[in-house]
Amino acid sequence: MKYEILYRPVYSLLKVEMDAGESMSSEAGAMVSMTPNIEIQTTAKGGLLSSLKRTVLGGESFFQNTFICQQGKGVITFGPAYTGDVEHIPMSGEWLVQGGSYLCSTPGLSIDTKFQGAKGLFSGESLFFLRIFGQGDLFISSFGAIHPVDLQPGEEIKVDTGNLVAFQQGITYSVERVGGIKSTVLSGEGLVLRMRGPGKIYIQTRSPASFAGWLYPLLPKPQSHQ
Repeated sequence: MKYEILYRPVYSLLKVEMDAGESMSSEAGAMVSMTPNIEIQTTAKGGLLSSLKRTVLGGESFFQNTFICQQGKGVITFGPAYTGDVEHIPMSGEWLVQGGSYLCSTPGLSIDTKFQGAKGLFSGESLFFLRIFGQGDLFISSFGAIHPVDLQPGEEIKVDTGNLVAFQQGITYSVERVGGIKSTVLSGEGLVLRMRGPGKIYIQTRSPASFAGWLYPLLPKPQSHQ
């Protein structure tokens, strides 16, 4: 398998070239184009319970698509649902990914959900991460560009809850206020995740919630009828 990420950093398109017998799995609706020698199979991957957990708890689609190259060389492209970037993670362990940021992966990876615990109640985000583990190739997507951060053992960084995309196993975190009560309420920053290394973090440069808040006042308001 060969891949190329085109049109970075905010209108990215993932192009994958597969040989006969190779396959890719993706979220429903992620495929943009494919050659005729690629076959699609749609299943509730991992069984009914696992698919239901990913949908209800992780914010992903119930069904997943598997694209299999039947003969020769096939080409398939994937794109995020929004104006964002795509990042490749060569997997040999475990990553935690925010719901909505999983794009596609090779067959050797498994996807489950992981409860954040009580601290998730205060993070402003989903209480569950997608837990992706195994060996293979993972592709994640973001809103805006993707900014990588490598934390050394004991090194810390604070990340806005709406800007976290994914982080490597070994990273620990806690939820806290950005500052005092006044700053938390009035600064527009709210709560942050205090993340501690070692490990790698991917951050998106734009927050969907902040964008939605900026966009809402500009939308036409429904007209009342007398």
